[in-house]
Amino acid sequence: MKTIYFAGGCFWGVEKYFSLAKGVISTCVGYANGTKDNPSYQDLKSGLDDASETVKIEYDESIVSLEKLLELYLRVVDPYSKNKQGEDEGVQYRTGIYYLSSEDKEMVESYFNKIRLKNHMIEILPLHKFFLAEEYHQDYLTKNPNGYCHINMAKLKPEERK
Repeated sequence: MKTIYFAGGCFWGVEKYFSLAKGVISTCVGYANGTKDNPSYQDLKSGLDDASETVKIEYDESIVSLEKLLELYLRVVDPYSKNKQGEDEGVQYRTGIYYLSSEDKEMVESYFNKIRLKNHMIEILPLHKFFLAEEYHQDYLTKNPNGYCHINMAKLKPEERK
């Protein structure tokens, strides 16, 4: 099993989208690479911390590759938008790919070069900190099927779903 962290605006939709993807074992939402330890949602909203809303994705690399997860990610984020995805705006809604190994960093950079994604606003950084978000944010769209979501789940093709 491997782990990668994706920030793509509001984490509710990003989590739901990847939880449906074949090969993804588990997801959870939290706050990544901020200045504060264990920030709260209110800390982000009030500007007391600059963490990004991020989804931790654990996946079985024998079923889905990191390259495929990157492909899925780029279907649902605007890589050229800075600190804004959908209707959400602010530093906590920036896009980011946070990796745990130099191998994953090289894979991400190689993939972006292969698809010729240049001048994008996606942070590609090592994960320095990750703190779980409050319980009510975990699996939010499963608990609240009519909740706000900026991601079109139909972008996940039937053969890519669990």
